[in-house]
Amino acid sequence: MLEKSSNEFIQELASKAPVPGGGGASAYVGALGMALGSMVGNLTVGKKKYKEVEEDIIELLQKSEAVINNLKSLVSKDAEVFYPLSQAYRMPSSTEEEKKKKDEVLQAALVDATMVPLDIARNCLEAIYLHEEYAKKGTRIAISDVGVGVIFCKAALQGAKLNVLINTKIMKDTELKNKVENELAEIERVGLAKADQIFEEVENMLKS
Repeated sequence: MLEKSSNEFIQELASKAPVPGGGGASAYVGALGMALGSMVGNLTVGKKKYKEVEEDIIELLQKSEAVINNLKSLVSKDAEVFYPLSQAYRMPSSTEEEKKKKDEVLQAALVDATMVPLDIARNCLEAIYLHEEYAKKGTRIAISDVGVGVIFCKAALQGAKLNVLINTKIMKDTELKNKVENELAEIERVGLAKADQIFEEVENMLKS
């Protein structure tokens, strides 16, 4: 999906095509947010002023790259898992037998379609915590980009949440539904509070 140009991706997102959608867009935004954190790290490495934290920053950059790669792959993965779900919705349901078959296919497709945005949310949470380290140790000349990056990751997390809930809403496997929604609620509780905290700290740095 990301092999397309940015313009192509945006055009397809704006079209009535089933993919990309909100899940893929959330993963993309999360990757952009983490990339901004990485930029701050790369601007910090090699500076005498930050020599004491250089090893920490290099480690942060490695972790950030892993998160970016995860989120990039999830842009495509979200499209892959949504397609079978969209096909299931289009199955005929005139007879009881057709309704039963449709429901079976739909419920099976819902699992992957739910787990991918949950994974996006997990990666966004990790990205938010990495931004906290960039805010503490990164170069002050690019500190605004930490704020932009973390708010992107917050938005991506919230977007991923909605893409989970639209699927768990009709999920009949109550055990999986509850497990996913409980994990998601905890990710949201911790992630949003942490992102807001980091954003406020960056804003205060810019005002002082």
